Amino acid sequence: MTQVKTGDTVRIHYTGTLLDGSTFDSSRGREPLEFEVGSGQIIPGLDVALPGMEVGDRKTVNVPCKDAYGPVRPEMRQGVPRDNIPAEIPLEVGLQLQMQSSEGQVMPVTVVEVGETEVTLDANHPLAGQDLVFDIELVSVAS
Repeated sequence: MTQVKTGDTVRIHYTGTLLDGSTFDSSRGREPLEFEVGSGQIIPGLDVALPGMEVGDRKTVNVPCKDAYGPVRPEMRQGVPRDNIPAEIPLEVGLQLQMQSSEGQVMPVTVVEVGETEVTLDANHPLAGQDLVFDIELVSVAS
């Protein structure tokens, strides 16, 4: 059988969980995830686990936060004047918004604090600072 190597296009089914066992994402019930191994399309800790696998192989991969979405970066939290957010947006903790940087880049942010005059937004990935566990199954591989 063909073993996965860097540069191959693979399709995998996966279930991602936190260390407490709660599932944060899964491809079960939908199409497998397809990507090129080693291209940076997925988190590094999962990418490096694929070489050597063969179609049908299953594996559990423990990915430390540094090889997933990185640590929580305090500089990614920012207070903005409440007046800068349109009045029709119902501000509440956990609300997902999109912000545009001064360079025009759009980034997702989460409302983490709502004060009288200021709203704190967090641009960290929701899984930043988390160690992750992936149960993967290699569905196909193409060189």
